Amino acid sequence: MIDNRTAPFAALALRLSLGVLFLAHAGLKLFVFTPAGTAKFFGSLGLPPALAYVVIAVELIGALALILGVYARVAALVLIPVILGTIFTVHGSAGFFFTNPNGGWEFPAFWAIGLLAVALLGDGAYALRPGPTALRSATA
Repeated sequence: MIDNRTAPFAALALRLSLGVLFLAHAGLKLFVFTPAGTAKFFGSLGLPPALAYVVIAVELIGALALILGVYARVAALVLIPVILGTIFTVHGSAGFFFTNPNGGWEFPAFWAIGLLAVALLGDGAYALRPGPTALRSATA
């Protein structure tokens, strides 16, 4: 049974944690690896280097959408292929466990499931409505 009083707060916790993770991931690409370095890495994987810039932008925009609760369901659906891409290009060949050398695919897979949960649950509590409105309460 779903507790309708607390479910919006569960969705909020999931939405915020995923948003912060994507913000950290984008920040890593921007400030540690640099966009040019990330593009070079993408090229080494056989991907178009320009795709790195798209991924950085999608991660930043998606992170902010999740954190603020603006089109969070759409953001989650858009971010799922990005995280699945990490499995197919980097982590999949390293095996299941993320502690394996080069990181396995267990963490990105769990991350994708979390995004799917946000897409199914919705924005949750304290999400900004698209457009010029104030914070939405959990009971709205």
